[in-house]
Amino acid sequence: MSEWLMLTLAMAAAIAVVVLITVLRHRRPDEEFDPDETPDVIEYMTMMIGVVYAIVLGLAIAGVWEAKGSAEDSVQREAFALHETSERLAQYPAPVREEIRADIAAYVRYAVHDEWPAMQDGDGLSERGDELLDDVRRGLNAYVPETDAENRAAYALGDQIAAAEEARNERALNSGPTMPSLVWFGLISGGLVAMGMVFALQIQRSARELILAGLHSGLLAFLLFLVWEFDQPYVRDSAGMLEPFTTLFPNAAG
Repeated sequence: MSEWLMLTLAMAAAIAVVVLITVLRHRRPDEEFDPDETPDVIEYMTMMIGVVYAIVLGLAIAGVWEAKGSAEDSVQREAFALHETSERLAQYPAPVREEIRADIAAYVRYAVHDEWPAMQDGDGLSERGDELLDDVRRGLNAYVPETDAENRAAYALGDQIAAAEEARNERALNSGPTMPSLVWFGLISGGLVAMGMVFALQIQRSARELILAGLHSGLLAFLLFLVWEFDQPYVRDSAGMLEPFTTLFPNAAG
């Protein structure tokens, strides 16, 4: 099921529930509700609940958005560091250069086609990926530079492979969900309360009030879906996350 279809169904379901409950509450024509009968304290409580929930929901969106940006940055730095390593190998002799580039291609191929699907299944990073990246480092350390140009390249290569390993470690630490289960419980239960308080104000069955209630519930469903979508960026946006690898290493990652 596509993400857009899931979002549409979630919003439609939230709107349908609110509208259906409102219509059923007013199914008897002789049953009238007077909004003026709503106590002021209920209006005050509704306002406070809405404000507090909006703050919590906003913090949750900001948190998952920041985590998504951090995940994208980690993948970009890892891919760019490996690509820069491959390019700086031009100063090395052809046999050494081609061997190390083959090790880099093997790591990228494994990361894209094997390790990433395992991350989506919740298994995290694998030891095989660590071994393939270690092969790259061992290949760099095994060659002793013979010229000044090779010496300068060796220092830069050491920095680049260290940057790739650091980015990989960050990817391992951030591969799980951003929002704890307790926070999700609060977000979902708070959303239900925020939607339920609409009925505490004795909403009527007029077109204007039904539209506003539907928009209110649909917006809550959209914002919760937004948090869910960004909660695990490595899992739910794998195509976008892999773009640095597939762009910089089209032959290895294709």
